[in-house]
Amino acid sequence: MNFIKNNLANAITLGNLFSGCIGAIHLISGDYQTTAICIVLSLVLDFFDGFTARALKANSNLGTQLDSLADMVSFGLVPGLTMFKMLEPFETDLFGMTLPFAIQYFGLLITLFSCLRLAIFNLDADQKYYFKGLNTPSNTILIFGLFYAFKENQSFEFLLNNEFALIILTVISSWLLISPIKMIAMKFKSMKLQDNYPKIALLVGSVIILVIFKTVGIPMVILYYILISIIFQKQLK
Repeated sequence: MNFIKNNLANAITLGNLFSGCIGAIHLISGDYQTTAICIVLSLVLDFFDGFTARALKANSNLGTQLDSLADMVSFGLVPGLTMFKMLEPFETDLFGMTLPFAIQYFGLLITLFSCLRLAIFNLDADQKYYFKGLNTPSNTILIFGLFYAFKENQSFEFLLNNEFALIILTVISSWLLISPIKMIAMKFKSMKLQDNYPKIALLVGSVIILVIFKTVGIPMVILYYILISIIFQKQLK
């Protein structure tokens, strides 16, 4: 029983990694819908591995390392590959100029900065009740959400049909991952209402956005998350 108790959270983390690997494979082959399912599954497993570890009092250094390694694939490689796919139509052409390299590889900058962000997070003891910079799952939802909405109903066409806009988005996304901006974390230090205004505003606003805009609202929720986090900077500590 002790073996199961001590390793159940790690098994869930490996499930996150497995789901991320499958999602990456299907994304490369063009099956974005299966990738979407895998991202949702990885998000659920990423939540429950930490929840399970805390509930069973089975936190360990191994679990911490496994969590970051799994996230590197599910929420580091996958968004980088998503931007790779979004830049793919432009190939070696940029603003009418022929380039000696494939421009879509620039999208993997997101993967590199996701790795850097996860390493910084592991070494920063301050990020217990808030995130410093955009967390990798949220960044994945933002990047893949734009891609998914475009594939489903041609939303954000102005963005995905513009290579310059995609390059700027890649740079902004990469910077947000390691930025000093404090971001809301859904971890409760206190149950007092006034201490949780940022979380309440985030939850209520996100639900409203998703109800109104549905699929298109997925990346919009992350933009709202960033905005609310900036507004409540002084309360995040």
